[in-house]
Amino acid sequence: MSNWKGKIHSTAVIDMSAKIAPGVLIGPYSIIGPQVEIDEGTWIGPHVVISKLTKIGKHNKFFQFCSIGEDPQDLHYEGEPSRLIIGDHNTFREGVTINRGTAKQNMLTSIGDHNLFMACSHVAHDCTVGNHTVFANSAALAGHIVVNDFATVGAFSGIHQFCNIGAYSFITRGAMVVKDVLPYIMVAGNDAQVFGLNSVGLKRNGFSPEAISNLEKAYKLIFRSKMALAEVLNELMGMLPDCPEVQLLIDGIKRAERGVLR
Repeated sequence: MSNWKGKIHSTAVIDMSAKIAPGVLIGPYSIIGPQVEIDEGTWIGPHVVISKLTKIGKHNKFFQFCSIGEDPQDLHYEGEPSRLIIGDHNTFREGVTINRGTAKQNMLTSIGDHNLFMACSHVAHDCTVGNHTVFANSAALAGHIVVNDFATVGAFSGIHQFCNIGAYSFITRGAMVVKDVLPYIMVAGNDAQVFGLNSVGLKRNGFSPEAISNLEKAYKLIFRSKMALAEVLNELMGMLPDCPEVQLLIDGIKRAERGVLR
């Protein structure tokens, strides 16, 4: 039985065009493909495949059986040199899969910093994931999705393509999301529905009691009143001087292409 003390295990396969920074650890039987760049401090466990055209930042961790930077699962993909860019301090647990972009968008899938992808979670082509997000076991994103900072996607949840998941939102286990999720809210149910403000998450992330109280008022305007969204937007604009956090809700409503989950 081999004793893995070196930085790159003798059984790892590294393409000649890959750029590996000093201090990167690569475990047994892992494969690093062409035009892959891996920055310092990153740890790659055993049996990991980083396919190609992928740039990985500093101090990331990839556990066994991850498949990173593989071709997009899209019938229209024809071998274009699309890319995957991953930031710093991310953790990818067992069996995580992340695909590169396609020519339908900007040829890029991107992952920010300080994200946790639990076992068997999936990020499809052309997705953009921000910072400090959590994907629980087997959470799955279809293509062209944006997940904003501090969002949580629960186990076995599925997000429809082109949806936008708002900052500080919380999607519970098994939810099937087919419209945009606004910032700060909780979503639950197989046929996903809004179930309240993510108050616990806001407290944990340092929101003041006053800000949370104002966001509760904004929540009631959006989800409990009978006003049309155009009227709601006017009310939210009036709240901005006392609650600048409302701006994320305003932006979320304005950019919604698939409609807002209400």
